[in-house]
Amino acid sequence: MSCMPKKKSPTVARVLSLIMAYVTLCVAGGIAASVLLMPAVFAANKATQALVPSLQVEGIDFDVTSLPQKSIMYASDGTTKMGEFYEDNRIVVPIKNVSKYMRWAVVAREDKRFFDHAGVDVQGVMRAFVKTYVLKQDEQGGSSLTQQYVKNVLITKAESDNDPIARYHASEGTVARKIREMLIAVQMEQKYSKLEILQGYLNIAQFGRNRLYGVETAARRYFNVSAKDLNIVQSATIAAITKNPEKFDPSVEANLPTAQKQRNTVLQLMYEQGYITKAECTQAQKTPIQDTLNIQPLTTGCQNAGDYAFFCAYVTQRILNSSEFGKTKEARLQLLKEGGLSIVTTLDVDANSLLMKAARDTVPPTDPSGFEIMMASVKPGTGEVLGFGINRTYTGGDATDQTQTSMNYMVDAEDGGGAGFPVGSTIKPFNMVAWMEAGRSINENLQTTTSYATSEFACENYNGKMQNYSGTTELWPVTNALTNGTVNPESPFLGLVRSHNTTQASMGAIIGLCRVADAYTQAGYHDASSLKTIDQVPATYNPAMMIGSVNVSPLTMANMYATLAADGVECTPIAMKKVTRMNGEEISVPKANCHQAIDKEIVQTVAYALNQGTIRSDGAGQYAKLDSGRKTFAKTGTNETMYMATGGFIPKQIATFVLVGDAQAPIQNPVANIAINGTYRGYWDGGTIAAPAWKEFMDAYADKKGLGKDVGNDYGTPVAKYTTSSGSVTTIQGRTLGTYSNTSNSNNGTTNSNGTTGNNSSSNSTGGNSTQSNQSGQSNQSGQSNGQSSTQSNSGTSSQQGTSNQQSSNSQQSGTTNSGQ
Repeated sequence: MSCMPKKKSPTVARVLSLIMAYVTLCVAGGIAASVLLMPAVFAANKATQALVPSLQVEGIDFDVTSLPQKSIMYASDGTTKMGEFYEDNRIVVPIKNVSKYMRWAVVAREDKRFFDHAGVDVQGVMRAFVKTYVLKQDEQGGSSLTQQYVKNVLITKAESDNDPIARYHASEGTVARKIREMLIAVQMEQKYSKLEILQGYLNIAQFGRNRLYGVETAARRYFNVSAKDLNIVQSATIAAITKNPEKFDPSVEANLPTAQKQRNTVLQLMYEQGYITKAECTQAQKTPIQDTLNIQPLTTGCQNAGDYAFFCAYVTQRILNSSEFGKTKEARLQLLKEGGLSIVTTLDVDANSLLMKAARDTVPPTDPSGFEIMMASVKPGTGEVLGFGINRTYTGGDATDQTQTSMNYMVDAEDGGGAGFPVGSTIKPFNMVAWMEAGRSINENLQTTTSYATSEFACENYNGKMQNYSGTTELWPVTNALTNGTVNPESPFLGLVRSHNTTQASMGAIIGLCRVADAYTQAGYHDASSLKTIDQVPATYNPAMMIGSVNVSPLTMANMYATLAADGVECTPIAMKKVTRMNGEEISVPKANCHQAIDKEIVQTVAYALNQGTIRSDGAGQYAKLDSGRKTFAKTGTNETMYMATGGFIPKQIATFVLVGDAQAPIQNPVANIAINGTYRGYWDGGTIAAPAWKEFMDAYADKKGLGKDVGNDYGTPVAKYTTSSGSVTTIQGRTLGTYSNTSNSNNGTTNSNGTTGNNSSSNSTGGNSTQSNQSGQSNQSGQSNGQSSTQSNSGTSSQQGTSNQQSSNSQQSGTTNSGQ
């Protein structure tokens, strides 16, 4: 503090000036204010003028109800408290909501003539002056309660403005500060009633350590009651603290003897001033202070929010990132910590609790594997994020062991998450969306292979909104999981049911990668790090994205599945339902912007295929079938040995995504040849580790919400125009060949709802008998093939040769890509 002025010792002239000022103020009362504020008086009284830097109080808000207050975050029920945010721990209450004992205790302790003077206590000032400056005793206060209120307001104003100089002058131990407080106090008494000033003091004064302000907060902290319910003993305890908040705070065990002594002093003063009887005073003084306390923990921020902590952190980041709450992040943070906001979030208490339970049940926090399990749920058709599940504790800072983290892995980087994750085959339902949007049937027989030129996925002439993709002559090796081969030919329907990678590749080669990217965006996809659509991120805009080589957050994936659960209505995820200022004014919150993004008939057909994958004998999603017997719509996925996933939904009710793996070191700590929760497997996939967590949660949530076993039975009805079939085969270049015979792929046709297989010989097959284009009616988007393309019946293999002059630097594939079930 070397930059601050040194205190000036009062000279004889200054002492006389001060005495005159004191007497004038005390005798003249309110009139003194107008007189002393006149320029002529200041010019004449140079000694006083030197001591008082400024008596201007313009710009200082002395409204007794306008104080920084803590904001409180609630779950969607509006009552379950998730967290508190404050610079000053304060809850402002009107004087009518403060018990009479609390009012009396403060007046008795701080200013017994409060209701008689005009802002300055004559006797108190003269007593303090004589003892401090004449008798040279310890410094005495002498400030009236009004003066103390003025001092606190000036300090609060300086801190709010981040003005250290103003903060110093508001609390410096000089006579200059005292005179300034006296003059302003007189003005205060002219403008406000005694009860208004007392109300302001009770809300602004400090009543404990750790920036605890106001009687309401103190009442809740020390006794777990509201200020209106404080009794004699409790009121005296709180009133005693403000003289020295650090030493008299009764929540500190070492302070209890001193706190009790100070409390008894207040009780004696209350008796002497006629506020309580002798019997009440005696009885209260005999009561041990520790027997009266009910200390409540201090909570600020999200680290103390328990299982709500990750959601709390997400909401906090949404506030800081949303312009609705201020022009800058600094302004938004100040509003959060000082605005007294009531924040009602979208968190469903049941969903969040069950998500956390399922996560811990599947991979315990202390599991030797060290794997994270990350879960997110969204309510379809609303965008409301219902909760998160993770086997970690939120720290808000550095973690000390594997059970803790400050990263909210379920969300995007800007919301406190990471750069996103690859999700394996859980992306495949959205490939089928793109396929049908191109006007194709899911029962069209496609030629497949295990090596694709990336130029086959080109789409330069695509007239949609996506960035064009060119590809190169580089080959993309891709095989199906487990077999490391392919099934040739195979339909998109069976390719999704069986989770075959090569069929996904053929779909992309035929319709072009732009359509696939378009479908992802429609469903709600964006990159977790950059927030860009996939066509704007070269690292992931390549054919491997069709088998899950992407960077996406679990929340975004849950939201994409929510689009499938809401008949194609896509919404931006939202975390807040309502935010209200302390004056009752509502603040606009980010909107979900729900809209029809995907045709309902396409969504119904995709839902049909998802369900079939869980009930057919050849379905890769059997592990995800709900044990309750409820109709299941889910897809499992595996990204090499790094991440295991499952996504799915209960129509119109909830969509959930699960991801398991080592979020910090997925390559060094693979999900293979390892025990998880006591079970060892050489090979893990989405069905064996992510699906059990998904199933546990979805059934538990449905039971909790009273959803019957028939929920969703009317969902997932395939539409005829998207399920036609023929005996022809479509080549990777989009040409149509004649009929085929393949005994290894006998399940050709439409599968009935009971899981049996039959042929659909409708003549309205979208495959037709003509050459198909990749994007705009031309047979080869990469030019006429110079090689040969042959299909071998029953062999399950295909060979393809061709050349292309297209070049691209975006391809990221090298080696064989394998996305498992």
